[in-house]
Amino acid sequence: MPKFLRVLSFVLLATYTCLPARAQEKPVWKSVSFAIVKLNDGPPISWNMYHAEKRGQLLLRIWKRYLLIDLNQQEVYDIDPKTVDVQKESVGFSNSDKPSEPLDVTEWKERDVGSLDRLRFRLPKGSVVELQIPLRLDGKSLY
Repeated sequence: MPKFLRVLSFVLLATYTCLPARAQEKPVWKSVSFAIVKLNDGPPISWNMYHAEKRGQLLLRIWKRYLLIDLNQQEVYDIDPKTVDVQKESVGFSNSDKPSEPLDVTEWKERDVGSLDRLRFRLPKGSVVELQIPLRLDGKSLY
């Protein structure tokens, strides 16, 4: 029996050391099922919003641009689209890929409007982004 265990451990060790090193997987961000996005008081032509398991962070895609929105810190980061792995209904993105400095957003306003949380902020080049995110029954953010 000990000889069998030695052979088995050798086979397992050889199998796992021969496998290629797996690239570090990025956390999956799921598509937000309901939200309203406005850009300069009108709907953008193409957009999608994603949420991670960690509450208070949203990844907003407007055309080919990605914005990481940290609701807790009231910060917005411009994300390089090459760091986002697009899948069908989700994306892969790691917070380690975000820039070190946030965008210089102004006019950050958050307001509870009943069953929605409305967030407005102005990007550095003057565009105004408005998000309307649903709230849970206890009044906390759904995402």
